[in-house]
Amino acid sequence: MTTLPFDTQNIHWNTLEGLAHVAYHICAVDEEKRIVDILFKFDANSQIALHRHGAAYITLVLQGELRIYRANGELKEVRPVGSYVSTLAGGEPHREGGGDQDVIAFFSNRNVDGPIYEILDDDLNIIAVFGIPEFKALWEAQPTTTIKAAE
Repeated sequence: MTTLPFDTQNIHWNTLEGLAHVAYHICAVDEEKRIVDILFKFDANSQIALHRHGAAYITLVLQGELRIYRANGELKEVRPVGSYVSTLAGGEPHREGGGDQDVIAFFSNRNVDGPIYEILDDDLNIIAVFGIPEFKALWEAQPTTTIKAAE
């Protein structure tokens, strides 16, 4: 089911080479509180890289439906727009993606103490790690968007 579009006119979407079907916008990196907040946009009818979460996180689906797939490709869960889920660190390796429209979801990574995401190959070998230092560097390099104040 198509949902109302989330207005992203003031959001600059970023991508990383080698990570297909996903764009991100880092909202905040707070080293002291150990929090990294990110908006993700997952392509419709696609799956992102296999990964594992190393920090507790909260998700809020803002547009579309977030589909979660097991490592073998089996659909595990569908979170419709408005879904708010709080999850502990760990869990099984999985992929995420959108349903019939691009999905936009807010991820708030909490109590970060090490890797936030471990990107895996199909044999579950770690091929990339993203923690606070990596997200802080991406956040600092991220273009800023100027929002005009109401007149």
